[in-house]
Amino acid sequence: MDLQKPPDPRHQSEGCLVVAVRLPVRILVLVLVVPVRMVWDALVVIGRLLRDTVLKPLGRALLWTGRALFVRPFVALWRYLLVPVGRALAWLGRVLVVVPAVWCYRYVLTPVGHALARLARGIGAGLAWVYARVLVPVGRALAWLLKGAGAVLAALGLGVYTVLAWLVRYLVVVPARWLYTWVLAPVGRAVAWCARGLARLLGLLVTGIGLALYWTARVLLVLPALALWRWVLAPVGRFLALLAREVRDALGHAWRIAGRISRAVGRVLATLFRWVFVEPVRWAYRTVLTPVGHAVRAAVLRPVAAGVRAVGRVTREVVTTARDTLRQARAEFRRMLFGTPRQPVEADRREPVARDTRTLGRSTTALTKD
Repeated sequence: MDLQKPPDPRHQSEGCLVVAVRLPVRILVLVLVVPVRMVWDALVVIGRLLRDTVLKPLGRALLWTGRALFVRPFVALWRYLLVPVGRALAWLGRVLVVVPAVWCYRYVLTPVGHALARLARGIGAGLAWVYARVLVPVGRALAWLLKGAGAVLAALGLGVYTVLAWLVRYLVVVPARWLYTWVLAPVGRAVAWCARGLARLLGLLVTGIGLALYWTARVLLVLPALALWRWVLAPVGRFLALLAREVRDALGHAWRIAGRISRAVGRVLATLFRWVFVEPVRWAYRTVLTPVGHAVRAAVLRPVAAGVRAVGRVTREVVTTARDTLRQARAEFRRMLFGTPRQPVEADRREPVARDTRTLGRSTTALTKD
C-alpha cells in the first residue's frame, strides 16, 4: 500500500513563473485576510452568545405571547362559538329547507311527475298511431312518385350530358391540345433554355464575387484577428487565469491559516480572561463569600426568620381570637334584637313499637285493611 499522497499533475506542470506569482500573492492575501477572519470569528461568537441568551428566550416569549393572544382566543372562538352556531344553522337548514324540500319532492313533485309521464306516454302512443297509419302510407306514395320523376329526369339529363360532352370535346379540348402541342410547348422549351443559361451566368458571377470577398475578408480581418488571439489575447488570458486561480487558492489557504490563528488567539484570550477574572472571582466566592454567607445565615437570617415566624403565629392567633369574639358579639346582638330562633322539630323516622307496627302476617296496608 502506498502511504504517500500522489502528487497533483497540475502542480507538476507548473513553472518558475507560477511559483514566483504564488508566494507574494499568498503572503499579501494572508496579511489582508487575518484581520478579517479574526473580526469574523468575533462576530460569530457574539452572534452565538446573542442567539443563546437573547434571541431564543425572546423567541420563546413571543411564541407564548402569540399563542396566548391569537391561537387560544381563536381556538376558543371556534370551539365555543362557531361550532355551536354552525350546528344550530345546520339544524335550522335541515328543518327549514331539507325536510320541506323532501316532503315537497315526495308528496307533490313525484305524483305530478307520474301524471306527466302517463300523459306523455298517451301522447306518444297517439303520435305513433298517426305515424304508422297516416304518415307512412303518404310517405310511400310520395316516394313512388319521386322515383318515377327521378327516372324521367335522369333520362333527360343523360341525353343532355352526352350532347354537351361531344360539343366540348370537339370545340374546346381538341383545339387546346393542338395549341399546347405545336405552339406552347416549343416556346416553353426555348424560354427554359434561355433561363438556364442566364442562371449559369449569374452563378459564375456570384461565385467570383464571393471568392473575392472571402479572400479579402480573410486577409484583412480573419488573419489579423487570429494573430491577435493567438499571440496576444490567449497569453494574457492564460496569465489572468493563472493569477485568478492563485488568488483563489491563496484566499482559501489564507482563510484556513487565519482561522487557526484566530482560534489560537481566542484560546489565549479565553485563558487570560479565565485566569485574570473568572478564577479570582471563583476563589473569592468559594473562600470569602461562601463562609461569610453561611455565617450571616446562621447568625442573622435564621434568628430573624424564627422571630418573623413567631410574630406571624402570634398575629394569626390574635386575629383568630378577635374574629371569634366579633362573631359571638354579633350573635348576641342579633339574639337581643330578634330573639332566639325557633329550632326545627325533627321528625321521628323510626319504626313504631306499639301494636300498630307493620307485620308480614296481617293486612295493615291502606289497600288491604278492613
